Amino acid sequence: MQQMKNPAASIALRVATAMHQMGIDGLPRNYELVYEAYSGSNPELVRDFIALGKVKTQEALDELGRKYLPHQHEDGLLSRQNGQVRAEMSNFISLLNEEKISLTDYGRVIGHASRTILTEADLEGTPLGQSIKMLKAATEKRAHQNSNVVRAVVDKTASLADMQREAEEAEAAKFVDPLTRLASRRAFNKAVAKIYANPEMPALCGVAIGEIDDYARIQEQMGPTVAERLLMQVGKVLEAVSGGGDLACRFDGGRFGLLLYTSDQDEISRVVDLVRGKLKASAFVGSNGGRSMGQLSMSFGICFSEQAPNAFDFTNFAEKALSTSKAAGGDTVTVYGASDYVSKDWLLYKKKPLGGFGA
Repeated sequence: MQQMKNPAASIALRVATAMHQMGIDGLPRNYELVYEAYSGSNPELVRDFIALGKVKTQEALDELGRKYLPHQHEDGLLSRQNGQVRAEMSNFISLLNEEKISLTDYGRVIGHASRTILTEADLEGTPLGQSIKMLKAATEKRAHQNSNVVRAVVDKTASLADMQREAEEAEAAKFVDPLTRLASRRAFNKAVAKIYANPEMPALCGVAIGEIDDYARIQEQMGPTVAERLLMQVGKVLEAVSGGGDLACRFDGGRFGLLLYTSDQDEISRVVDLVRGKLKASAFVGSNGGRSMGQLSMSFGICFSEQAPNAFDFTNFAEKALSTSKAAGGDTVTVYGASDYVSKDWLLYKKKPLGGFGA
């Protein structure tokens, strides 16, 4: 069978190799930056990345990330929000200062009236009468000022609440794929990083990275509208299979990921098999007179957390396994480190210790 080239997997391998050769730390934000640079989708990013030279320090990479991938550092939005909050709080403090001055003036009037009461006996037509009038006027003024302060505080509170909602919505949007409403690649990176919060004892889990076979051809022949509808249907299948405990993500193009919080090979194989079976059983219709697109196949690469020393290798090993599946002609599942298997509809696992890739 003729081997099918997979551009996305090829880029992923190039990214891993390049990061190793350049001595770039395997941080999720570094992987995303180098991936974007090597994919070539942003020429300006490519130019600036090359301009960093052979030795790329973490400071220089972070500066580039802040420019082209601001979600990684959150400086842009948070700085703007912080400036707005500070401005609102400054206005609030000014109101409090005005209140303080008003209270001081109010106290001065009351003090003057008190002294007059102590020294004057006849109220009618005396300074005491005038003081009482002043006290009344000051009281009315004070009540009016208090009303204004209350309204201003309410308005400022509502403004701060609006900014908080905007920040929360922006934060949540970073971790959601806008098309499929699955988790995004950023959410996946964040979740994988938590797996290795304790590098000496990572959480036992498995990651399955899958790609729709011939997605580039489908997109070219059927058009972007049909391709998007196809991706949304695949997203629904992954969401239904993953349930509430596991994480289903869309990376880019026709590539998806499943982070399954179990190291049981049989359970992970069951989930992957279920996904592929549902896709093959689904009726995907194109735009040409409702013509069926036929069975939709998907290739997968699987890795287990105990096989990888860190979050970067965990993802990278699964990418390598996916690349092997695609090189085998697609419609295949490969487990990183497993070489003895029968390639039918999907991989049959062997009860043997997990070893290195191709061992």
